[in-house]
Amino acid sequence: MIKRIKLRTLTLGGLVTLLFLFLIIHLYKTQIVEGAQWLQMAEKRWSTSEKFPAKRGTVTDRNGNVLAMDALAYNVSINPTLIHSLDIADEVAEGLTSILGVDKDYITGHLNAKREDGSYFANRELRKGGWEIEKEVADQIKEFSEELKQQLISEKKGSDTGIYLAETFERFYPRHQLASQIVGYISSDGEYKMGIESTFDDILQGQDGYISYKKDGQRVQILGSDVEYIAPKDGQTIQLTLDHDIQLYAEEALREVARKYNPKSATAIVADPNTMEILAMANIPDFDPNEYGKYDYANMYNHAVGSLYEPGSTFKIATLAAAVEEGVFDPEEYYQSGSIMVSGDPTPIKDHNRVGWGKISFLDGLKFSSNVAFVKLGYERLGGEKLREYFTNFGFAQKTGIEVPNEATGTIRFQYPRDIAAATFGQGVVLVTPIQQVAAVAAVANGGVLMKPYLVKSITDPVTKTTTVTEPTVVRRVISEQSSKLTSEYLEQVVSDRVNGTGRNAYIEGYRVAGKTGTAQKVVKGKTGYSEDKFVVSFIGYAPVEDPQLIVYVLIDEPNDPLAGGGAVAAPVFREILLKSLRKLEIAPSYEVIAENDEQEDAKTEAMIKTPDVTGMKGALAKEKLKVSGLNFEFVGDGTIVEQQIPAAGSLVHPTQKIYLITEQKEDLVVPDLIGASLRDAVEITALLGVKLNIEGSGYIYAQELAENGGKRVLSIKLKPLVESEYTPNIPANTTDGADGEQQTEGEQQTEGEQQTDDVEEDTQEAGTENEDQTEDEKQTDSSAEQDSSSEADQT
Repeated sequence: MIKRIKLRTLTLGGLVTLLFLFLIIHLYKTQIVEGAQWLQMAEKRWSTSEKFPAKRGTVTDRNGNVLAMDALAYNVSINPTLIHSLDIADEVAEGLTSILGVDKDYITGHLNAKREDGSYFANRELRKGGWEIEKEVADQIKEFSEELKQQLISEKKGSDTGIYLAETFERFYPRHQLASQIVGYISSDGEYKMGIESTFDDILQGQDGYISYKKDGQRVQILGSDVEYIAPKDGQTIQLTLDHDIQLYAEEALREVARKYNPKSATAIVADPNTMEILAMANIPDFDPNEYGKYDYANMYNHAVGSLYEPGSTFKIATLAAAVEEGVFDPEEYYQSGSIMVSGDPTPIKDHNRVGWGKISFLDGLKFSSNVAFVKLGYERLGGEKLREYFTNFGFAQKTGIEVPNEATGTIRFQYPRDIAAATFGQGVVLVTPIQQVAAVAAVANGGVLMKPYLVKSITDPVTKTTTVTEPTVVRRVISEQSSKLTSEYLEQVVSDRVNGTGRNAYIEGYRVAGKTGTAQKVVKGKTGYSEDKFVVSFIGYAPVEDPQLIVYVLIDEPNDPLAGGGAVAAPVFREILLKSLRKLEIAPSYEVIAENDEQEDAKTEAMIKTPDVTGMKGALAKEKLKVSGLNFEFVGDGTIVEQQIPAAGSLVHPTQKIYLITEQKEDLVVPDLIGASLRDAVEITALLGVKLNIEGSGYIYAQELAENGGKRVLSIKLKPLVESEYTPNIPANTTDGADGEQQTEGEQQTEGEQQTDDVEEDTQEAGTENEDQTEDEKQTDSSAEQDSSSEADQT
């Protein structure tokens, strides 16, 4: 018995000893060997953190109007495990389907989603329909959840419904379609972006913040534990160079074109030629970034920087500027229009008016948009090497570096003599983007300097409050200031000549406008040639000529009217955008047309005209400017440059009053015909000539007599009040010979009806003049560029 008791005691004692030994070893292993690991696991369980999302940076126009911003939104998620345990899955599916407007199968799919072990998930995000929802929808979710909560409380099932709302931010575009291709968009999951949103994503997105601390089982912070807090850093604010109002003008004008002509696309760019700040960049069709999923990719494409076109006659501006700079363009020189042969090519290059206008001046060739004139200037006089050098210096066949993605480079291919000849008027071997065209013509307008176009005016850091301002960037000087001034004055004639100028539909009374039309045939996809009914029509110009402040480019791809050319379709759009923009920016007119009430004419309103400044100009150009202003004039002297004008520039004169253009020093001058001149003008002219003046009467001169008295010339004049029916100025403005004795050309002698016919021909010329002579390889090469390339058949 005693032995048995001892044996049991020893056995029990041994087991207890082994138990304590096991516990000691286990404690040693747990606290000493694996202590750090267990502590780390415990701290992880104790620790909790909360993320504070950063606001994405705001995008504004130059005046602070918001184009893109982050707005408060909500994300919906559910707890399928809890919802099934409460047996409310059907109610939740019905309620969320109705509120979010999504398919019920989508909600039930998330509710019934299970892990590999067959258990329900504890959290599912409803990204379709329930992601970044607005407050109104979130309030409906809250109301529905509250109703479920009261039902669960009454059934003593708790108060957690398993439906959760988390605050976040959604990207919101308050101006909707305005500048949509420029601003771009960011998708709801942040994966897809375009436009400024894509280019500057790294500085717009900011950095999320968070708070981290230790908690107990009740999620109460453990006393004495460390708290780590990092504040969110919001994204930086980007201010664009765009002007909200000017952008709106451009888009409204393009929408009207789209309504009227149903083109494939239409593009407009407005810029400051002195800095190349882009004030507007519009494309139709467009899209609403708030609902990007509803649109095709074509609506999102920025043709202003990404599409290539054969520019047609707008490209002649580069050839003209190069010719002026090299001294090979004389506006008063004559040439034979109609057609011209190119070395090694049996087929002539023709003007859009097949028979031409006879022998005309190069200035008229510019106004008529003669291909032959530019072949002579670019191909014959400048030559391929020099021409290519100028095209490169103007920025063609190279990216401008503007801050939006997918900018195209363009091409200039000189292989054969005909390539060079065709390039002089923007056809065949030349492919350019609209933004390249604007930058190049801006260089002509601003004094000869190529500037880098840009869209970002400044970037502001919300944390440091520092602002980085973009400064205008000079790329290179292309032409001299004098060549820039002369080229602008020549291009002004294209618009201001209301009869012969192809750009006359761009004329704005009160402002001096320079510009050029373009009508280009498009390459036919899959064929070796050009379409006869698909055109790209365009107009580019700037104002005021004396101090350019705005440059506008309009391009319309495939208007549905085959008879509509650049002068008929694009020029009026250009005029609308430019006029509204000039007024918005309060840019003063170049001259004024003031109405006066003449009591002696039965209160009939007569126009008083402000005389333009023509001093320093060649006779032909001065003559054109005065003709456009509707003024009579007379050259005094045999010189070729206007040394002085009477009345002076800026004077208000009656339409019948004559302007005297002095072209020589006074000792060489003869007394001009002063019939119809005012007494003030007579005094000025005779004082200039050193002639003594005898006056009889008042008003305007109706008779004059020159005599010699003691070796001095004496001019006697008789004046009386103006009655227009009593005399007609003896040298009408539209027939007066210039200082060089230039006579009217065949084109100048046409009637207005004939000129209108020619202009229609220009805008709608037949296909084939240039296209017929391409080699098979050239045609195939051109055809491969059909998507956005186009060609001008015989130009506009």
